[in-house]
Amino acid sequence: MKIILCGYKLIGCEILRLLIDQKHEVFVYTHESPYFIHDLKKVCINKKINFSLNKISLDNIPFKPDLICVAYYNYIIPKDVINFCNKKIFNIHPSLLPKYRGCSSITWALINNEKYTGFTYHFIDENIDTGNIIFQKKIKINDYDTGGSLYMKVMLEAFNHFEYVLKMIDQGYEGTSQIGEGKYFKRGAPYDGIISLKWSEEKIERFIRAMTHPPYPFATYNGIEVKSISELKNIVNEE
Repeated sequence: MKIILCGYKLIGCEILRLLIDQKHEVFVYTHESPYFIHDLKKVCINKKINFSLNKISLDNIPFKPDLICVAYYNYIIPKDVINFCNKKIFNIHPSLLPKYRGCSSITWALINNEKYTGFTYHFIDENIDTGNIIFQKKIKINDYDTGGSLYMKVMLEAFNHFEYVLKMIDQGYEGTSQIGEGKYFKRGAPYDGIISLKWSEEKIERFIRAMTHPPYPFATYNGIEVKSISELKNIVNEE
């Protein structure tokens, strides 16, 4: 198949490697990595895959794809691109849609003391994270999970189901409508990454764990990085 991958981070890299192994013709849209994380651009260069750091648009799309896969891509796909590929375009979202639409889904699930999160493969429509669900799976949140550990758990399990989802789409599966109300979360660190002493100790502890996702910034209090409740107590006692 001719496939366009709009991707980023670990799952974008792993999907590209899989598509290459399966001999698909692939073009990649990605963006620069602000931190030292899995870099899809470097994978493209190493594997000699054509790519672009520009936003995907009809003006720069290299061919009419059979399918467009979106995996942690930072930009909204334009409506004319969605129509150009006959709506054969899907996204991997790190929550159980319709819950936690938008950004920082894993982080917010930890902060809000959810017992489960998961991932959803869904078709992309003209709105954000509202398209028909192709496949989703629930994943347990453990008491010791951090933002980093939960991200890895969710993304690796999502990748393990990529081939299955690709086959479903290829066989003409159109998905099922999302049921229930969904809340959107904006881009950026929850609460700007800043701890509030007005919160309960339990929420502070969850927030610190949720913000523990190296190489991204940790939670802070008065401009000081905080990696545990005991560290926070020491900082407060020294004021």
